[in-house]
Amino acid sequence: MAQAGDRKSIFITGAASGMGLETARLFSQGGWFVGGYDVNTDGLAALEKELGPENCIVRSLDVTDRADYEKALAEFAKATDGKLDLLFNNAGIGKGGFFDEMPFEDVMAVVNINLVGVLNGIHLAIDLLKATPNSLCFTTSSSSATYGMPGIAVYSATKHAVKGLTEALSVEFSRFGVRVADTLPGLIDTPLLPDEAKENAAKDGMFRLVPALDVAKAVWSSYHDKPERLHWFVPKEIGDLDKASALDPEGTRDSIAATGPLAAAIAEAKAKAATAAE
Repeated sequence: MAQAGDRKSIFITGAASGMGLETARLFSQGGWFVGGYDVNTDGLAALEKELGPENCIVRSLDVTDRADYEKALAEFAKATDGKLDLLFNNAGIGKGGFFDEMPFEDVMAVVNINLVGVLNGIHLAIDLLKATPNSLCFTTSSSSATYGMPGIAVYSATKHAVKGLTEALSVEFSRFGVRVADTLPGLIDTPLLPDEAKENAAKDGMFRLVPALDVAKAVWSSYHDKPERLHWFVPKEIGDLDKASALDPEGTRDSIAATGPLAAAIAEAKAKAATAAE
């Protein structure tokens, strides 16, 4: 097994593609020892080859499997002398659709991976973080945590939970000197995003298509440059939506209903309902 030696270490879930992959690359280039974890074993094999087996540990991991997650962290700790500088809870899925039309197994899959998986990771890794000076617990939330987004209601709910958890733990973990932060990405160019969404993305504004590397840079800056920052909005304009929704939730609701991606479907359904009632 590869050893971290004197290098700082990062444990990344969802590391085989997208934001996790770009973060693994960036931190490895910065001299860090990388732990890459995912259910995509082919992607992990490619990551190990790219980074070099002496610079990383890669391993299949379903973040909802608490017992296996515990084993993965224990294996990682053997390579880092019981230290963990940065835990990056990044694994997630994005099943969507109108809530009343979603199969309940899809609902629970989103909850279990996006929220329970994060809870597993933080709860199991806290002792390693506590044992490491200046450690950081960092989690991927979402722009959908600024206001509940129609069409991805359950996904949005899990990301609101992650944002709230980040805020609470940033206070609680200060007892140990462990820092806590998250990122709220907008429209990121990753395999998770449907091709149609990429093709229809705005050319500018807060919901323009942004490369996954921008999120990796936010993770890097959170550790190295601005340790006091709690929420990292990518792009930064997402922060404007967060402020607007807090100040005027009803106005935000009405704006999303009128102009959001599901506005036409909502209007059509209301028209049909009105016709049926006549």
